Amino acid sequence: MSAFHSAGADAFRLPSDLHYLNCAYMSPLPREVEAAGILGIRRKRNPSGIRPPDFFQETEELRSLYGGLLEGVESDSVAVLPAVSYGVAVAARNAGSLKGRNVVVARDQFPGNVYAWMAGARRQGGELRMVDPPPSSASGEGRGAGWSRRLAEAIDEQTAVVALGPVHWADGTRFDLEAVGARAREVGALLVVDATQSLGADPFPMTSVRPDAVISAAYKWLLGPYSMALGYFGERIQGGIPLEEGWITRAGSQDFRGLVDYTEAYAPGAIRYDVGERSNFILTPMTVAGLRLVHQWTPRRIREHCAALTGPLARTLREEGHQVEEERWRAPHILGVRLREGVDMERVRMSLEHRNVHVSLRGDAVRISPHVYNGPEDMAALVEGLREAAAGS
Repeated sequence: MSAFHSAGADAFRLPSDLHYLNCAYMSPLPREVEAAGILGIRRKRNPSGIRPPDFFQETEELRSLYGGLLEGVESDSVAVLPAVSYGVAVAARNAGSLKGRNVVVARDQFPGNVYAWMAGARRQGGELRMVDPPPSSASGEGRGAGWSRRLAEAIDEQTAVVALGPVHWADGTRFDLEAVGARAREVGALLVVDATQSLGADPFPMTSVRPDAVISAAYKWLLGPYSMALGYFGERIQGGIPLEEGWITRAGSQDFRGLVDYTEAYAPGAIRYDVGERSNFILTPMTVAGLRLVHQWTPRRIREHCAALTGPLARTLREEGHQVEEERWRAPHILGVRLREGVDMERVRMSLEHRNVHVSLRGDAVRISPHVYNGPEDMAALVEGLREAAAGS
């Protein structure tokens, strides 16, 4: 066990007999994040200690920490949100008319970055263009390569928005965001990225991708609570119309005595897009604590640790006849395994459950998503369970 893995495992309160390989579903709460939430509850017990500056200071740290994961974007380009769908709705509201235009998405991507575009296209007379993956990776180029090429080819002069994630949520297939983003810029389309299944566990190439929005929920790889999200909004979206007209997003809102001196001026950048009651004195410090841990461990080291687990696992599973994406086109922290023909998925579920191995079954794939608290013993328990299920099918 490496010192990094040992320190990471100690940061959580997971039972010793639990093989939790499901961070892509929901991360466990680290001890520090749990403690921050408990402290927040205690603060609300006696709110006399909550002062006006407290409504702003923690959210400013949130913006800074999130911006630091995006190659240091300015903190006032970051909005505090309750969910990815809220941030996507902000982008959709400010993307311009979709009449006679199209929005390009990957087939079966997570709906948080689909429904707003689907509704907008329907209402405005546009087209939601869903791009299928290639039929197979038999050519050896990798599913992600062919899918990324299809996405780029689907973008044309009438494309208004490309809505995508760095990896596919169900099986970890990696998309070529740089190539897709470059094509989007050629035609003037917005690139709206849902980074929930990547940010925090893999460095985000902000400079080369050049997205117009990067939105992420906090409860997975950012190690935070549910009902918190953050979103970067670039210059093409900043300055638009928010979903809410809140008081705290207005210029000068720090002066509580002047709140009834109404103003139409917003705080700078993307702050106008903050959700109402963003200064949640329980969830906000929890999210800050989770982001601090991500910065302490760094996405690069988290990626390397996960790759050291999923790389050997992928080779073993391939040798046993299962289908795994080529290394270049899969996320190190999310391994999607399509089991060989004839293996019963219900038997897989029961075999893994018997060993207290927690993964996700997504469509025809077994999704395996480790983090710093996992080690080789977790992979061994998983392989044992899959072998038993395959032998009995």
